Amino acid sequence: MAAKTIDEVIARLDNIIEVECANNSCMAYFPILYRKVTVRIKEGIRNNEFENNPRMEKLDVLFANRYIAAYECLGNNQPFTKSWKNAFEAAKTGKLLIMQHLLLGINAHINLDLGIAVAETIGDDGELLDFENDFNKINEILGSMIANVEAKIISVSPLFGLLDRFGKGREDKLVSFSINVARDGAWLFANQYHISPNKADELNSRDTIIAKLAEKLITQKSWLLKYLVKTIYFFEKKDVPQIVAVLKKD
Repeated sequence: MAAKTIDEVIARLDNIIEVECANNSCMAYFPILYRKVTVRIKEGIRNNEFENNPRMEKLDVLFANRYIAAYECLGNNQPFTKSWKNAFEAAKTGKLLIMQHLLLGINAHINLDLGIAVAETIGDDGELLDFENDFNKINEILGSMIANVEAKIISVSPLFGLLDRFGKGREDKLVSFSINVARDGAWLFANQYHISPNKADELNSRDTIIAKLAEKLITQKSWLLKYLVKTIYFFEKKDVPQIVAVLKKD
């Protein structure tokens, strides 16, 4: 069943984290970041930080339910979007960097799910432009949460800083992925999806594009980055509960 409130969303995320942590699965990482974002949005609603706080809670729940539904479809062997399928299958391999797992989740959720959730929140008769400021506020919150988590990764991935030091300026998506670019693309897609007479086709087309972007986050083109990723991965801790405990800290 879909979550109906932000508190139910947080409870669902807690359950996913607990289950995946018990399985020593890398699928525990993204919901930790997402829980931090959700709690922060809940605080923002309580403090009237958004232009339309009831609408923001509606969006938050619709948005979260897309991730929760994909996760449950995986467990029930039901079809779901290729973007999330790529992220979940990558997590099963356990051979990617912690940051790669986070980016794969962000890629599917922001680049695909957010635009759909925004359009569903507004409804067919709503005015999307009225939502732009609150939309940007969500992405500011997400950006700050990503920075918070990145600062913690170094304690479980001692060579993680090498990516930033030697990867800058390269076209590989692992180092060039930008939350601002994702935000702009999500807003454009929200507008396209909102006015589309065939939303299923619009979703499938976008899903194909974002699934391919996921593949680029997994595979590096340059030999230097391939070597860096392998080296960083070798020295990263592999104990998921230990990593989860670090990422959960405020």
